[in-house]
Amino acid sequence: MTPVARDWAESGVMALTGRPDGPPLLPPGHAATLARALGRHLRDLTAGAVHLDGAAVLAERAALTGRTRQGATSVGGACRLLPTADGWAALSCARPDDPALYGALIGTAIDEGDPWPPLARWLRHHTGAELAERAELLGLAAAPLPPPHDDPTQPEPEHLPERGPVDVTGMLVVDFSALWAGPLCAHILGLAGARVVKVETPSRLDGARAGNPEFYHLLHAGHRSVVLDPAEAAQREALAALAARADVVIEASRPRALAGFGLDAGAITAADATWVSITAHGRRSCRVGFGDDIAASAGLVAHDPATGRPVFTGDAIADPLTGLTAAVRALHAIATGGGRLVEVAMHDVVAATLTPTAHPAPAARPDRNGGWILDTGEGPVPVLPPRRRTPPAGAPAPAPGRHTGEVLRELGISPP
Repeated sequence: MTPVARDWAESGVMALTGRPDGPPLLPPGHAATLARALGRHLRDLTAGAVHLDGAAVLAERAALTGRTRQGATSVGGACRLLPTADGWAALSCARPDDPALYGALIGTAIDEGDPWPPLARWLRHHTGAELAERAELLGLAAAPLPPPHDDPTQPEPEHLPERGPVDVTGMLVVDFSALWAGPLCAHILGLAGARVVKVETPSRLDGARAGNPEFYHLLHAGHRSVVLDPAEAAQREALAALAARADVVIEASRPRALAGFGLDAGAITAADATWVSITAHGRRSCRVGFGDDIAASAGLVAHDPATGRPVFTGDAIADPLTGLTAAVRALHAIATGGGRLVEVAMHDVVAATLTPTAHPAPAARPDRNGGWILDTGEGPVPVLPPRRRTPPAGAPAPAPGRHTGEVLRELGISPP
């Protein structure tokens, strides 16, 4: 318990957990300890080229946005924890179409300005299972929380064998992913020496571009940007040719969507490339999700000691934890010669860090300087705020499509 508590306190995640007018709360499970171990493993796998405190990576976005804990509202503001007829649920409303889709879910038009009151009213009379069924049909990121204090269903954690350094210098990483988990994986491979090309489509640029620019720069500095439209036959062929020349492909889409882009994981891995597939709930699931609702639906929430109500743990913690995990698994796949499909389900990554809580969590107390202290068996540990990380040296994050022609010419792909 003590090392786990220390890792949470030092990660910056604990400072983001709890009500804004209350103390920071110790999260359940050992995700911060796992993240710190993944950081050490990345250092060893890359002979020191990647040097990250994995625990601090979990909270680094909040260090740049300046946002802090908000209890049952996520740090980013787009997800809420709301009571249902039989428990609690996490609902994300982050995309422009989400209010209309939630209106279809509850059978009532929803005001885009504030969708939460009608959703809260509907949920009070419907179960979490009803919400989950309708959300999956409509493609909404919403799911019930497991009962409090129960150990959620979790897969066996993957035990990766020890390996010597993996040299990825000069390897081509083609990154079709967006937001946080996939780009973090690509960023780590770039730190290790790989060449990273970010691929977007004109109608679906990475939504993170509209977020904090410093955070986007942190993950994409030094990468090159390609924009191609799969609706155009010639550009779809260029997309497929680009993926075929990759040593590593990273994506976070359902297989059916990728088929529409002319992308086939089987064909790519047959050519000895590594294909990293990051999904919310697995490649065979149609459920969608984002970092906050995925973590909550896996059971990674704290509970307010005054009310017993759930509150969010950290800032979209499923994203960075998955990105670190995906990078480690990708490097292990590369070490075996490639030709592997690496599946990383965000829900499973989070669930594997949760274990039953045998003892009450220690409470934080205020210190003399306006901060917080967590008393552990090893003595008092300060609850640290989220910490910034210096962006890698090199060119800034590129504008969309800045390198399309350059990359295609370099790889011998006919421009569309």
